[in-house]
Amino acid sequence: MRVTRQKAEENRQTVIDVASRLFREHGYDGIGLKDLMAGAGLTQGAFYKQFASKDDLAVQASRRALESGLSQWSAAAASNPQNPLSAVIDFYLSMGHRAETMDGCPVVALGSDAARQGPDVKASFEAGIEQYLEMMGGWVGKAEGNEPDSKAMALLSTMVGALLISRVVNDEQMAKEFLQAAAESVLSQSPAGDLQPGRRR
Repeated sequence: MRVTRQKAEENRQTVIDVASRLFREHGYDGIGLKDLMAGAGLTQGAFYKQFASKDDLAVQASRRALESGLSQWSAAAASNPQNPLSAVIDFYLSMGHRAETMDGCPVVALGSDAARQGPDVKASFEAGIEQYLEMMGGWVGKAEGNEPDSKAMALLSTMVGALLISRVVNDEQMAKEFLQAAAESVLSQSPAGDLQPGRRR
């Protein structure tokens, strides 16, 4: 049965969506094309009709993963317009997010993998990280005497690092303490620094 152009594009988008999640869970090299395509409900034979290579899919999936992460930040911020940073911290530095390896932050899940990929994958991450910084910069303002993005860079690095460390330790109490310490550090350097982060989920 011939697949219509519209259905082929729908299938392609499904593969990108699935790959963006499975790569976050397993890494770029931790899952093969057969399992990726099976996750999308398609056969491996259909892959090369949609993508030039697995590297091509990695670029598209990375971009989709960053878009998903930014959407999560936007949704969290919208839930508390008076203090969007606090809302994002509550979401990002939570035990719930720590457990979301498939749908969580792609910078944490794939950062070390992306560093070993080609320039196109890195470009996807760079573009996404710049959007994170732009969003955060609007909440925390500029650090006096420094480049405009330096404060947002420092705070984003704190958040990413804390989430990463929380995932590599077995001790859940230690993981919570890393997340809490990072949350308090980030909020203490924001314009609403006297506000405390919400309860860690």
